[in-house]
Amino acid sequence: MSRKKDMRAKAAKIKMRNLALQIIVFVAIFGSWEILSVKKIIDPFFFSSPYSILKQIVEWFISGTSQGPIYVHFVVTFEETIIAFIVGVLLGVIAGYALGRNDILSVIFGPYIQMLNALPRVVLAPIFIIWFGLGMPSKIALGVTLTFFIVFFNAFQGVREVDKNLLNNARLLGANKRQLAQHVILPSALTWILSSLHSSFGFALVGAVVGEFIGSTKGLGFLIAQAQGAFNTTGVFAGMVLLSVTALAANWAVSKLEKRFIAWRHIRQ
Repeated sequence: MSRKKDMRAKAAKIKMRNLALQIIVFVAIFGSWEILSVKKIIDPFFFSSPYSILKQIVEWFISGTSQGPIYVHFVVTFEETIIAFIVGVLLGVIAGYALGRNDILSVIFGPYIQMLNALPRVVLAPIFIIWFGLGMPSKIALGVTLTFFIVFFNAFQGVREVDKNLLNNARLLGANKRQLAQHVILPSALTWILSSLHSSFGFALVGAVVGEFIGSTKGLGFLIAQAQGAFNTTGVFAGMVLLSVTALAANWAVSKLEKRFIAWRHIRQ
């Protein structure tokens, strides 16, 4: 019991130390930015200031934006991101498993996937807008293309890295293909798949925002584009802050999910 208490106390001290260092860095960066802006050492028109950005965000939430309530834009972007993330992950896992387990499919479709992966997906945004319009489907399609390949390559590699001896032992015990997939292959590849979720959600968010930036009528990307068109640097930074907070919250949720499904693995804090 005393050893557990010591370990918990040590872990708590490490967390407090890390939090204190993060706060110090935060204060140093944004405090310096605010001072330089107030002293006019940097031009507030081009760089704004942390206080002005915070004031803009509060004003958006209290009074709304010139394009409507802020929560409407936030919900649209979040919904596009979540749908693109879920669809991209599901397609990536299915395709990665299929090609990882079947050499013929891997040989046939491998070059095409590599070719599509080398294509800058951002250039697809205008095509998707032409195909699906300015609404949500075009943003979801772009987010899916950005998310799919990250999850696919991780799932593919995870399936390929499954211990052959483990598979052979399961077959000797009478496991069929479904049981192999459910109890051996997917659990073994789960580490690879979950590790890809951290970056894939960010890319789904990028897809939604880039699509909104190029052509939309709602969303945080639309707000940023409107602020840019009006030379409102504070509005641009305020939109970026909201996107960053969303990405951090999603990363925290994925980390909790990772710990839940891979409890046996030590995750470095």
